[in-house]
Amino acid sequence: MAFAKAQKTRSYFKGFQVQLKRRSQGKTDYRARIRLINQDKNKYNTPKYRFVVRFTNKNIIAQIVSASIAGDHVLAAAYSHELSHYGLEVGLTNYAAAYCTGLLLARRILKKLEIDEEYEGNVEATGEDYSVEPTESRRPFRVLLDVGLIRTTTGNRVFGALKGALDGGLDIPHGDKRFAGFKKDNKQLDPEVHRKYIYGGHVSAYMNSLMEDEPEKYQSHFSEFIKKGVEPDTIEEMYKKVHAAIRADSAQKKSEKKQPKEHKRYNLKKLTYEERKAKLVERLNALNSAKRNNDEDEDDDE
Repeated sequence: MAFAKAQKTRSYFKGFQVQLKRRSQGKTDYRARIRLINQDKNKYNTPKYRFVVRFTNKNIIAQIVSASIAGDHVLAAAYSHELSHYGLEVGLTNYAAAYCTGLLLARRILKKLEIDEEYEGNVEATGEDYSVEPTESRRPFRVLLDVGLIRTTTGNRVFGALKGALDGGLDIPHGDKRFAGFKKDNKQLDPEVHRKYIYGGHVSAYMNSLMEDEPEKYQSHFSEFIKKGVEPDTIEEMYKKVHAAIRADSAQKKSEKKQPKEHKRYNLKKLTYEERKAKLVERLNALNSAKRNNDEDEDDDE
């Protein structure tokens, strides 16, 4: 017995729901986002802030963001390329740089809200877990960690940025099981291992091993470190100075790039009516003079 093939009717396609653009592009996890931005109705449109951390090949982006119907609003932002103003010119995407970027954003936003003196945070990074305690006058600034599509594995750089923001004085709900140095066996955080990552100890250890075993790879892999005169023994001291400089002045620095004296044009400049008119007259005169010269040449030949 033959069965008729089931056809997808017009009504079937009418019920088809197209994915949101950023979902089809693989950029946004809307299931996670909706849980981060949902606000209680009795909060009366009070912004719900997120601590957004994103990584590119050469940069770390940290932002304090709130969602609205019109779109996301960025209250403050910090980037790892800004760390060059504070003495860190190389290694701008590792765990230690992520910590510095989180610390910079925390101090910047608290300065903007004028509570930076009340909430100094953890001044010296020891690697231990830290949560800010509320003072009598004002509550700490509370944000939620937004990791986007990053895999939340133990020791991921995003948790370096989280630790920097916590030490900077922000109130972020968290646990310690994803920080670098968390031991799965005894389910405890090893502060010494975590401190090593915060101060770039894992980078200096790798530099030392390459110097001994593969000098050529060391020269190519750490060429920028060599140019800037950064050695394995000086890395921890360098990061301590960066942390102190961020706490001393977290204000956004203006770019030192000079504006070009002459603007490059890649298309023709648009002429005014008078200029077009003059150009037409000039062209007509040139044509008339060329015709006159031709006529004179023909007369001479005759």
